[in-house]
Amino acid sequence: MTKISRAALFEAINTYTVPGTSANLATLKAVKGIDVTEGKVTVLLQLLEAYQDRVQGIKQALEELILGQPGVTSVDIEIGWEKMAQVAFKNLIPGIKRCVVVGSGKGGVGKSTVTVNLAIAMAQQGLKVGLLDSDIYGPSIPMMLGLKDSPLGTPDGKILPLDVFGVKVMSMGLLIEEDRPVIWRGAMLNKALQQFLGDVAWGDLDVLFIDLPPGTGDVQLTLIQNAQVDGAVIVSTPQDVAFLDAKKAIGMFGTVKVPIVGIIENMSSFICPGCGKETQIFGHGGVKAAAQRMELPFLGEVPIDLAIREGGDSGQPLVAAHPDSPQTKVFQGMADVLKGVLKL
Repeated sequence: MTKISRAALFEAINTYTVPGTSANLATLKAVKGIDVTEGKVTVLLQLLEAYQDRVQGIKQALEELILGQPGVTSVDIEIGWEKMAQVAFKNLIPGIKRCVVVGSGKGGVGKSTVTVNLAIAMAQQGLKVGLLDSDIYGPSIPMMLGLKDSPLGTPDGKILPLDVFGVKVMSMGLLIEEDRPVIWRGAMLNKALQQFLGDVAWGDLDVLFIDLPPGTGDVQLTLIQNAQVDGAVIVSTPQDVAFLDAKKAIGMFGTVKVPIVGIIENMSSFICPGCGKETQIFGHGGVKAAAQRMELPFLGEVPIDLAIREGGDSGQPLVAAHPDSPQTKVFQGMADVLKGVLKL
């Protein structure tokens, strides 16, 4: 019988990345033990409760990895769950009335574009609005808002956010060169996120939007643990596979007791500018139907519009550049509903 290499098992398991995160099991220090009895391998893991929604995928992937090792005939994965209630929550932004995080569970659904236009629409209603781009590795908000200047500091060491279209903005993209990669991880990354909250002179805001990076991992949890988050907005495209990832984000927010204050279907349909015909490229209405089944508030549907894409590339967001367009009316309507939900 082929002897099973425990070292090879540890190496294979520790490099596995939890779906929806950038963290592998070694980073999470999740592997608590490996037992080998003849051809059977038993693995003991300790993971956050926020990952419970993807337990079947985790087990299946690890079983395949382990069964690929010489001599292994069967696998048993045992997972213990760490309760989020054991984590200390702080509020580093006491001067802000409402804090809303915007998530998606996956990339490519237009979440940042939606966040920018929704924030500007809220500001147009007379509210004091802030926007934090928390995507450390791929900040896109500065480009969407046409921001190129670096923020200034205050005498007491705070960072002054930039002000554009009536919104106060902070992003890693304002602090580093455009082509410079950010390779932080662990404690350094968490410290940067905490500084974005506590060391920025946001002033008195009615609402701060935090544009979350894709996924449901360490960055998202760090932000929620250090801000008094009043609610989450979920952005998804109509396809079932997109909303499957959005459900992971919904599950994470449920675990950390953050209420869902709105779900948005982006890229809902395409209206041909030439003939006026509506085409449902990615389907239509699936997100609204899912929200109704889950008894979650639905904010609205944002159609595909060339002006939205052009606005994001040119630094002139749709809501600011085309205040009378039908798509702008959609954002204004969602902002009005959200204003009521947040009691602002």
